Amino acid sequence: MTKNEQLFQRAQRHIPGGVNSPVRAFGAVGGTPRFFARGAGAYVWDADDKRYIDYVGSWGPLILGHSHPEVVAAVQEAAAKGMSFGAPTEAEIDLADLLCHMLPSMQQVRLVSSGTEATMSAIRLARGFTGRDKLIKFEGCYHGHSDSLLVKAGSGLLTFGNPSSAGVPAAVAEHTVVLSYNDVAQLEAVFAAQGDQIAAIIVEPFCGNMNLVRPSAEFVAAMRRLTEQHGALLIYDEVMTGFRVGLGCAQGLHGITPDLTTLGKVIGGGMPLAAFGGRADVMAKIAPLGPVYQAGTLSGNPVAVAAGLATLKLISAPGFFDSLSAKTLRLAEGLQAAGRAAGQTFSADAVGGMFGAYFTAQAPQSYAEVMASDKPRFNAFFHGLLEEGVYLAPALYEAGFVSAAHSDADIADTLAAAARVFSRL
Repeated sequence: MTKNEQLFQRAQRHIPGGVNSPVRAFGAVGGTPRFFARGAGAYVWDADDKRYIDYVGSWGPLILGHSHPEVVAAVQEAAAKGMSFGAPTEAEIDLADLLCHMLPSMQQVRLVSSGTEATMSAIRLARGFTGRDKLIKFEGCYHGHSDSLLVKAGSGLLTFGNPSSAGVPAAVAEHTVVLSYNDVAQLEAVFAAQGDQIAAIIVEPFCGNMNLVRPSAEFVAAMRRLTEQHGALLIYDEVMTGFRVGLGCAQGLHGITPDLTTLGKVIGGGMPLAAFGGRADVMAKIAPLGPVYQAGTLSGNPVAVAAGLATLKLISAPGFFDSLSAKTLRLAEGLQAAGRAAGQTFSADAVGGMFGAYFTAQAPQSYAEVMASDKPRFNAFFHGLLEEGVYLAPALYEAGFVSAAHSDADIADTLAAAARVFSRL
């Protein structure tokens, strides 16, 4: 029995399913999850000391790679001064100033500890600001595990019903209107019928939780136009895409100014940190200024803030995203070429440091198209690459992530491994 298998057996005694987040259990792909012992740069080593080229990167935050020395040094310095205060620190101001400078749509920002907190708070704020209850989300988009958002959510919830989790009252979910991603006509029809009841649209501006799915330009423009016409807010959930697809985030690529934005992952540099922010008049409704309550003991934690500040400084270097985007595109194009050369029905796509790999003839544009993917073939591909020492997300419905630490040789080795696995499928 391997050390990974021993640890998984032990973990299941006192941790439900043996994991602290469901997708880690390998339930979607089968087999034994890998328990990682360390990471450096583009690599992780499991409990059996096998090395993998890592394309999960802690699900997106590690845009610089594992254990970047400048980030580690910033964390160590902050931790030596105090792990937590539950009171304001100057570093919080520095991070807020930097985020508002880097993202012009953010006039004010509030720090929290997780993406779920950020999206939950942004939606509460949108409802408090508009005085309306209804929320529009899209099939396959995941915005955290708060009750009103667990309706046809993405990622590990794609196989469940509506609501997507037991324990969510229908009365809570009924205020969430679920529409098809990229369906402009459907969006227009809902606003025509219920526009005066809709508080906000929340959207993944590039989906990453039903694999990577791009929005059409028409879809992006319709969301902005309809929310403005009907007095609703547009919330860009950039927990995953924020500073991952570009220095101006997805909204910069789209040329859109959302009313509220949620951030996470990259802004914490691997530490638990997230944020929500936007228009000053909307943010003025948050306590202590306004009647919409939000709080958190560890919000603005000084150690997490230090990691975030160090990470954002490094990714702001000239040419950083040009290099990262080119590397990620090279990986996606190489995977697609290798799959098709082996006679597989396979496609791939990339934006910034995110990529998608699909067992479909072309990159999906909606939840329905994602669900048509060849799941058993993906599972075989995943395990084949795992044996080759390449770690992808253990689920068909997840985007992949490239870091600045991935070298040209890492990309070449990955493509060579993929070619071997494709030939065996």
